[in-house]
Amino acid sequence: MDEQSPLGHHRRRAAPLLRDTAPVLERITARLAARHGRAFSQETVERYVEECSWLLSAEARVGTHLPVLVERFADQRLGALARGMGLSPKAVPEVLFVCTENAGRSQLAAALMRHRAGDGIRVLTAGSEPGLSIAPVVLRLLAEQGLDPDEEFPKPLTTEVVTAADVVVTLGCGDACPVRPGRRYLDWVLPDLSGLDIESARAVRDALAARIDVLVGELLPARVPPA
Repeated sequence: MDEQSPLGHHRRRAAPLLRDTAPVLERITARLAARHGRAFSQETVERYVEECSWLLSAEARVGTHLPVLVERFADQRLGALARGMGLSPKAVPEVLFVCTENAGRSQLAAALMRHRAGDGIRVLTAGSEPGLSIAPVVLRLLAEQGLDPDEEFPKPLTTEVVTAADVVVTLGCGDACPVRPGRRYLDWVLPDLSGLDIESARAVRDALAARIDVLVGELLPARVPPA
């Protein structure tokens, strides 16, 4: 099985923060190999873990949290690859939200859709130039509605999640997301949350919620989104 390469160019600004942690990566690989062993070899899982370590450490994230993020990122990529290649069943539709930093609008949209759709839609996010953490304004906007981003974090856009998606929603990242046959693409033009006053940010959240209600209704016509 050939490894899929990430999209875009992610600069390796420094050596990985996971220094001398081969045992940590080996444990991550072992857990993910057990989870994805029906679809991929141990060697493929190991390559993904190593690449995810490089991609995330290149963004200079906090080293103490990095192993957890590496495991989540590699798990998401391997799962998406298996579903996209037909090696694992797709039980529900998949929606991918993409913005530049994967810290603002895409995270906000993803959390709102998870709330509306529950487990009826698999929701993923990515960024063409991912930031370091979810923007505080997003956390505030979600908290105002009793929501949170769950275990999400900014991550690079990779081919696997695009291939697995049924619908790709771009929010300000332009041509960064490639077109794959058989997928529906939506470009939601909404202001970047950075620099907005809180009332304007709330207006963006409400506009996202309205569009998400429509999309959930199209993907899950039998389900009425909660208010």
